Amino acid sequence: MINRKFYTCCFTGHRPNKLLYIYDKKSIKFLILKYKLKRTIKHFIKKGYIYFISGMALGIDIMCAELVLELKKKYFQIQLECAIPCKNQTNRWSDKNIERYNKILSIADKVTYISNCDYFNGCMQKRNKYMIDNSTLLIAVFSGANGGTKQTIEYAKSKKIKIKILKA
Repeated sequence: MINRKFYTCCFTGHRPNKLLYIYDKKSIKFLILKYKLKRTIKHFIKKGYIYFISGMALGIDIMCAELVLELKKKYFQIQLECAIPCKNQTNRWSDKNIERYNKILSIADKVTYISNCDYFNGCMQKRNKYMIDNSTLLIAVFSGANGGTKQTIEYAKSKKIKIKILKA
C-alpha cells in the first residue's frame, strides 16, 4: 500500500491584507508570484508529489488551490484536498470570493471539514496542524511577518517536514 502522506504537499501564505496585490491580476507582483508558485508546484509534481492540501483561506490558499486545479489538466494524476477549518469559513467574504471558493470545492477531489462547528478561536491552527500532520512538504509564501503563516512554518519545522518558502 502506498503511503499517501509521503506524496502530499500543503500550502500556507498570507491573507490579502498582507499581500495587497493578490487580487490585482494585472500587477507585476501578482504575475511574478503566480509564476513562481506554478513553477514550484510543477517542480514538486515532477518529484512525485501528487496530493495537495489547501486550507482554502482567502489569498495564497485559494490561489494555490486554483493552480493545482489548472495543473490537473496536464498532470491528471494530481489531487486536491480542501481542508475547511469551520462550517462558516466564508461568513464575512464577498459574493465573488464565495463563488470562487464554492467552485473550487465543487471540483476538488476531497473536502475535509476539520470542525463541524462555526468559527472558534483556534480552528485555523487546528486546520494548519491537520495539513502539516498529513504532509511531507509545505510550500509557503512568507514575508517574515508574525501570524498564522509563521506559526504554520514553525510547526512544520518541529515536525521536520520539507519547507519551500517563496518570498512574499
